[in-house]
Order: sequence, then structure tokens, then C-alpha cells
Amino acid sequence: MAENKPGFLSRLFGRKEAEVAPQTPQAGGEPEAMPSPPATGADDLTAAPPTVTTASPDTPEENKTAPELAGADLQPVEGLEPEGTSPQEPLPQILTEAGPQLRPDITAADIPVSEPAPAEVVPPASAQPRGWWQRLTEGMRRTSTSLSDSVTGLFTKRKLDATTLEELEDALIQADLGVPTAMRITEAISAGRYNKEISPQEVKTILASEVEKALSPVAKALEVDRSKKPFVILMVGVNGAGKTTTIGKLSQKFRQQGLKVMLAAGDTFRAAAIEQLKVWGERVGAPVLAREQGADAAGLAFDALQEAKANGTDVLLIDTAGRLQNKAGLMAELEKIVRVIRKFDESAPHATLLVLDATVGQNAVSQVELFQKAAGVTGLVMTKLDGTARGGILVALAAKFGLPVHFIGVGEGVEDLEPFTAGDFAKAIAGLEATA
Repeated sequence: MAENKPGFLSRLFGRKEAEVAPQTPQAGGEPEAMPSPPATGADDLTAAPPTVTTASPDTPEENKTAPELAGADLQPVEGLEPEGTSPQEPLPQILTEAGPQLRPDITAADIPVSEPAPAEVVPPASAQPRGWWQRLTEGMRRTSTSLSDSVTGLFTKRKLDATTLEELEDALIQADLGVPTAMRITEAISAGRYNKEISPQEVKTILASEVEKALSPVAKALEVDRSKKPFVILMVGVNGAGKTTTIGKLSQKFRQQGLKVMLAAGDTFRAAAIEQLKVWGERVGAPVLAREQGADAAGLAFDALQEAKANGTDVLLIDTAGRLQNKAGLMAELEKIVRVIRKFDESAPHATLLVLDATVGQNAVSQVELFQKAAGVTGLVMTKLDGTARGGILVALAAKFGLPVHFIGVGEGVEDLEPFTAGDFAKAIAGLEATA
């Protein structure tokens, strides 16, 4: 006969006495020693954690191990939960003469579980993708807000006089528009309106018109001469301007035009730049020629030209290491790359694009001067217009150098780098609501 075991409630409430009852020595002898745990190996110094076996229909009652006292703390009972846990549902019970007992014929699968309410799905604000105009105006908002606050605020309930016009010119210069453009805008606003009131909207309209006049001559698309195979584009700029990312975005645009593109990882100083260009190559389906970190960038450019020529590549984009424009040694290395390229093709590079970070403001003037001298810059790409209030520097660059502006960027996505258009940029920087 199996030994009768105490009922569940007896074990539950009886254990308290066992926990608090002091161990008293037996009469005439040493205190009763606690039983030693079973040996688990000479090197095993960690005691195995206690396990709790739950009741199931497949386990005979006589083969179940009675829970230890510590285990009783883990037994879920209606109204009682283990310390540090959340309340649990009571297990099924039946009433007997010995008290409430667990139902061994009911398993967890038989207990209905209420399904949680489905999470509310919040639809996107707009299912339609943002157009370029919307991305441009949002990206230029910091610049347009700063310019509008400083310029249009001068004319609130004020008439045009000498003091107001002087303050206007100072505000335009501080917005990095450049002295010639600032003077021209001031003259346009004052023409026929001296000692008269002018509305902020009228100021914005005149501002946009004058900015567009300054930018229209340099708003030129980058045209790939398909008779040049490969058409070589050399990307230059200072550290952190976004050259490698711009290469990836341009390569995708060329691929969408049906051109066969190849990339050359000429920034051999940074392993991260090499890996980043490889990722872009995989994304757009363009092969990437790369060497180990520290390899000669000029030699790599020469190898890339040979490879692109042999494979019938339409466009070869060559990345270069970021270098400060005032470091003569680094600029000399860039000149070497150009010389080596021309040993293979006297007309190459067919385009040398200077990538400018809009956040640097007036420092961009120095960059254009020195990179143009070292590498023969043929066009500009301005990035990060969405991260600055100094986007007006593009106007100053156009007035000073007259270099074509091919692309501008207002974000990280591929669609956030678009061909430059003077009218849209002028309206966005002035804070006008629509392109019409």
C-alpha cells in the first residue's frame, strides 16, 4: 500500500510550523544531522536548482514527488501568488471530504484562455509618397524660417527707410546669401517703395525672384556623354561631406536610366568607406573595385579604368578620401589621382564633382577655391540642406564661382537627392507655399 500523503492544505499550512520549529537535540545525543545531498561529481560545486513537477494524467499519483517546502511557495493557489510575481489563475479544484483537491483529469489545454484584444493599427498620416517639392520645402524649412524671421520681420508695421534697408542688407548677408546678392535684393525691394509699407508676402516674392535670377545660370543637369566609355566621374570633398553616400545615390539613378555602372572604392584610408561602397554596389547591382585598406588610391583608379573599359561600363564613379582643403600634402595626393587617370584617358575625368556639406556655411567658399585648383572641379553637389539654417550659401557660391550645381540633397533616402532647379530652390528658401 502506498503511504498516505498529507493533503495539499495540510502541506501548505503545516509547512509554516516546519519552517519555524527549532531543531532540538535528541536526548542524550548530538543534534540530528541534515541529510547530505547526493554526489554530483568531484568538480561540480553548484547545486542543481530545485524542479517542480506538475500533475498530468500520464503520471501515476504514487510516482509523483511531493514538493519541497520551498516549492510550496511556487504552487499557484487562488488568492495567493509567489512573491515577486503577478497574480495567476487558480488551478481547477474539486471539493472532497479531505478538502479542495486538484483535478488530475484536467490539463492546461482544457482551460479556456481569453484572447488578448488585437492591437490598434494606426494608419499612416498619408498613404501617398511625398513629392520632391514637399521634401524640398520640409528640408529647407530651417533655412527659410531663419531667413523669413530676420527679413520679413523688419517690415511689420514699418515703412521703408534708410535704417530698414540697412538692416535688411545685414540680415541677408548673415543668411550667407553673399554681399552681391544681398545688395541686389535690397535694391529690388526698395525700388518704388521708399517710405512706404510693404507686406511680408511681397518681400518673400521679391526675395524668391532675385534668388532665382542668381541661381538660374548654374542650374544645369549632369549629362553623361555616352560616347565616352566609361564616362568617368571623380568625387571629391572634405571629410564627412557625404561623398560615398552621394555616389551610391547617383549610381542608382544612372542604373534607372539603363546605364551600366561601376564603382571604385578610392577612399582607401577608411575601411568603413570601402564596406559602405560595397553595400551600395550590392544594392544597386553595380560591381565595386576595391583594394585593402591603405592601398594606393591612384593605382586603384587606374585599375578601375582598365576594368571598366574592358567590361563596357558606361559610367565609372571613383570615390576619394575626404581631405581638408588646407592640407597641402593631401591635396597633392588628389592631384596625383587626376594625373594617373589622364595617363589612361587624356579627357578623363569627364566630371569632377565637389560634394559640399551645407552645414559648413562660409567655409564652403574656401573648399570650392582649393578643390577647383587641385582637381579641376566641374560641378557641385550640395548635401544636408535639411540639417542647417545656412542653405543660402549656395546662392553665394553661384554668384562667386558660377560652377554648375547638379544635385542637392535634403535627406538620407535615394529620393532625397534630386537634380537642382533654381525656381523650386528659390521658392523654398523664401518660404513660399507653392511652386506656382
